Amino acid sequence: MTRTRIKFCGITRPDDARLAAELGVDALGLVFTPRSRRRVDLATAAAIRRALPPFVAAVALFMDDEPGWIAQVIDAVQPDLLQFHGSETAEFAGAFARPYLKAVPMASVGDVAAYAAQHPAAAGFLLDSHAAGTAGGSGAAFDWTRVPRDFGRPLLLAGGLDAHNVAPAIALARPYAVDVSSGIEAAPGVKDAAKMRAFVDAVRAAGG
Repeated sequence: MTRTRIKFCGITRPDDARLAAELGVDALGLVFTPRSRRRVDLATAAAIRRALPPFVAAVALFMDDEPGWIAQVIDAVQPDLLQFHGSETAEFAGAFARPYLKAVPMASVGDVAAYAAQHPAAAGFLLDSHAAGTAGGSGAAFDWTRVPRDFGRPLLLAGGLDAHNVAPAIALARPYAVDVSSGIEAAPGVKDAAKMRAFVDAVRAAGG
């Protein structure tokens, strides 16, 4: 079985980023949309970026934000990937000369393949439990049996994951990667070291 990648999202502190890298996490999400409780400012985000060793990806998350702001974040932080959580079109998402992930609001989308077809250039799709127009990071899960199998494009599983349920989620959905935010937190944006370790251990135990 292919190794399941791990993304920690909503990172707001360089120390959390360093620990995540030490634990072998593949990617860290930095949230820049004003509507999120986990939003990080540019100076802190740049410090987090500098804390990352090679081969740990920085992902900048937006949700229907202004293109000027997105360009400012890219210039200051130099993320490896962008992640769009709103109603962004393929033309909009592809205009920033960075590979991007597109979130799929599973509470609103019935046909994942049809939704993904609207973004042929996306590097992958993040299946989250939120409804269209609402932010992720709610701690709620969706029905994992709805995750398409043999999709042919990378799928990231998000929404309500933690150390206790990520192994059965992987067994059922077989995602390319799992994405966790609230499930490793002491408070929004403040990660808990023990929960971070437990989550990575659970993914590895599941064959990830």
